[in-house]
Amino acid sequence: MIDLPLNIDFSGKVVVITGAGGLICGAMARAFAQSGAKVAALDLNEEAVKKLAQELKAEGFCCEGYKANVLESESLEAVHQAVRKDLGPCDILINGAGGNNPRATTDNEYQHEAREGGKSFFDLDAAGVDFVFKLNFQGTLLPTQAFAKDMVEKKAGCILNISSMNAYTPLTKIPAYSAAKAGISNFTQWLATHFAGTGIRCNAIAPGFLVSAQNRSLLFHEDGTPTARSAKILKGTPMDRYVDASELLGATLFLCNDKAASAITGVVLPIDAGFAAYSGV
Repeated sequence: MIDLPLNIDFSGKVVVITGAGGLICGAMARAFAQSGAKVAALDLNEEAVKKLAQELKAEGFCCEGYKANVLESESLEAVHQAVRKDLGPCDILINGAGGNNPRATTDNEYQHEAREGGKSFFDLDAAGVDFVFKLNFQGTLLPTQAFAKDMVEKKAGCILNISSMNAYTPLTKIPAYSAAKAGISNFTQWLATHFAGTGIRCNAIAPGFLVSAQNRSLLFHEDGTPTARSAKILKGTPMDRYVDASELLGATLFLCNDKAASAITGVVLPIDAGFAAYSGV
């Protein structure tokens, strides 16, 4: 059980969440399940979502785990049909799958600091950059194509995408990820406009800096002290701390509630501990 920030009843709603095997979307799956929703947890890591579903069922909630590749339309359509059979047509879609890749990341923040043997801007791998764009953009587009059909039929529904504070101001070293997330913010506005006449709302949240298994070694030394990059991040964050995954849940539940957010569509909401507000001075 998690401590929910809002008490919103999603009973009868079918919520499909991609990337549910990860930290952020796993927490979202728990929040929706505890709010009464029937949750379809999707991830390429089948073991992770099956374990999540098993845990939630043991607690008395409704959740099914499905292996899905968000870059394959056939895989998504097969899962779509399985979800319809097991839980019913989709009411809410959380596009949480995404991420970066070392092949699309530079070793140096600035070109004049590039060192021999390091990976500079000129060494970025084109295939790695392409993978990052596909994972984030197509990994949002293709699930939407699969599951928004149910919402069009119902003339109601909600799509929530996961953007990033990188979409507003790109971070050093990760050009592909920053640009891909900027594309997600733009795509969110496009979807909101495209589906406006169907009763579907589309918004996004833009998480600030979170500590996860993927980035912990970049932010902290083995003794727990912050790395130089971590120190820079915290210095530029007015609240002087990282965002916790649980702090994304209030905005998620709010934006996906048709009564509370009935006129909100096309919004990208920052959740960043003040990072975007601070000029550095």
